[in-house]
Amino acid sequence: GGDTAKKVVFYGQEKNRDTIRIAQMNLAVHGLEGKIVDAITYYQDEHNLAGKCDFVMANPPFNVDLVDAERIKGDPRLPFGLPGVNKQKKVGNGNYLWISYFWSYLNEKGRAGFVMSSQASSAGHGEKEVRQKIVETGDVDVMISIRSNFFYTRTVPCELWHFDRAKPPERRDKVLMLDARNVYRKVTRKIYDFSPEQMHNLAAIVWLYRGQKKRFLGLVKDCLGRVCAESAAVPGTLAPFETTLADLRGRFDALAKAAAKQADLDAGKKQALGDAVSELREAVTLYEADAKKLLASLAAFGQKYAKALPDKNDAQHAARKAFDAIAEAVRGLVKQVDLLYKLAARVPDLGAELAADDAISAAYDRRATGRLVKQLDEERKAAVEQLKHAAYFHRQVAWLQERFPKAELEAVPGLVKLVDRKEIEAADWSLTPGRYVGVAPPEEDEDFDFEQALRDIHTELADLNKEAAELAVRIQENFEELGA
Repeated sequence: GGDTAKKVVFYGQEKNRDTIRIAQMNLAVHGLEGKIVDAITYYQDEHNLAGKCDFVMANPPFNVDLVDAERIKGDPRLPFGLPGVNKQKKVGNGNYLWISYFWSYLNEKGRAGFVMSSQASSAGHGEKEVRQKIVETGDVDVMISIRSNFFYTRTVPCELWHFDRAKPPERRDKVLMLDARNVYRKVTRKIYDFSPEQMHNLAAIVWLYRGQKKRFLGLVKDCLGRVCAESAAVPGTLAPFETTLADLRGRFDALAKAAAKQADLDAGKKQALGDAVSELREAVTLYEADAKKLLASLAAFGQKYAKALPDKNDAQHAARKAFDAIAEAVRGLVKQVDLLYKLAARVPDLGAELAADDAISAAYDRRATGRLVKQLDEERKAAVEQLKHAAYFHRQVAWLQERFPKAELEAVPGLVKLVDRKEIEAADWSLTPGRYVGVAPPEEDEDFDFEQALRDIHTELADLNKEAAELAVRIQENFEELGA
């Protein structure tokens, strides 16, 4: 800030002059003093980082080939040797150059976390020899597998490597293997990521590995707090929906009465209208009873837990179990709210077929009703979203407690296992989590959201249509160029 000079060192490659020029312009625009260094990290350590870093974080380019072995031979950043040199005296894959560099940059208490191609954790030949030496240091701490499509520009799966040069003696020969390929959130057809809660849950597993039980219980406590907070907000989102629905029902009743008095109207259409209004009335009766019961349960749960959230494992389990039946009722009410909207939205279409009659038109304002139906849909979405929030945070608590009921680390098939060096050696020094954690047993997804699945399909279809349109334009341009 102020007039303090800032210096930036930018690494560029000989073939990347455009990037260097862009960096120079960017520095100038922001009023920074920049030192632009034309360097390639494989061959140069401009910052002299070896042995100096407390922390290293990186996302290096994967699978770079043909690095000149002669230029890096004897580099102090490669204490484990070269990963493999071909007849052309080139390193065929640069992944283990990066891995060695990151390890060498750490000081005696340093920690590193970096993204790496999934190929690296089980690669053979010279790469395996380097990997073995790294494992034998005892500094490999946590390995996490990530599914494909977590990058915006590449679809490949990857792994997160973690080094800790200051691991305590009881963990020096152990590595936490965490397979997170089945943990993800779909953003678009091509992109996945972790929700904030998923990241917290994965971090909580590492906390247990490190003996940080209080942090794990703290996360569960926070989630229970969110259950209480989201539950308390439910009545406020249901009320507008119920008010608008009551207004619409009054209009529908008037419409049905007016239609019943007109003997010259089509009998089949009148019957369909009457049936639709009756079905809506019956659904509302069921909803009102269930909603009243659910709101009372939510209020009672909040009164018991909101002001004194449990921080002990047994008490947290009791709180979660107390909400189990409530969560089921929440899911049921979500379906009822959606059904009420669908039934209400059907009536105006039936009424429109009778609105040509003057008596019907006098008793039924089609435009006002149409606006109310749209309003009801928006209020439905808000109510459903709020109901789902309450169930969602309960589900996070259940996810953690079902896998780690004692709030202690234990092997979970398909997810996590703590392995020792003997197991790693027996597996050909592989650091691929999937080789150790096994396969999770199939689970029935009680929270499967059919409408969300349809929205995902719709998103995917929209992306495909967009791509098709872009391809059509490109093909047309290519044809025009050929014609020219």
